[in-house]
Amino acid sequence: MSRERPASAQRPYLLRAMHEWMTDNALTPHIVVDADSGNLGVPLEHIRENRIVLNVSYAATRGLVIGNDSVAFEARFNGIPKALNIPVDLVLGIYAKESGQGMVFSDETKSPPDDPGPADDTRPKLKVVK
Repeated sequence: MSRERPASAQRPYLLRAMHEWMTDNALTPHIVVDADSGNLGVPLEHIRENRIVLNVSYAATRGLVIGNDSVAFEARFNGIPKALNIPVDLVLGIYAKESGQGMVFSDETKSPPDDPGPADDTRPKLKVVK
């Protein structure tokens, strides 16, 4: 009997891909984090509207690891180093400082509304075009 494994969350994979793309293109990746969900270990004066923006470039961090469960790194706030371990679920988006290009993440825990789509006989037919 075969057991299906549930699909893993897309967010950490997309986060890593966007971070790599930005780094490869000499852009500065920043993440937007929901700071309302707990103690992140960041100084409160940096939190705005229950969110904090963190520079996650290799130049601004030390030991950056974007894992499946968390984004871990050391950063300096007012010259004081702090080790951060941000749960991936709290990362709301990632964008490049220079261009604003990036990605906003949706809530993966919500399932899409039921949409049965068109009946089988009305579905579009695909054909190979040579």
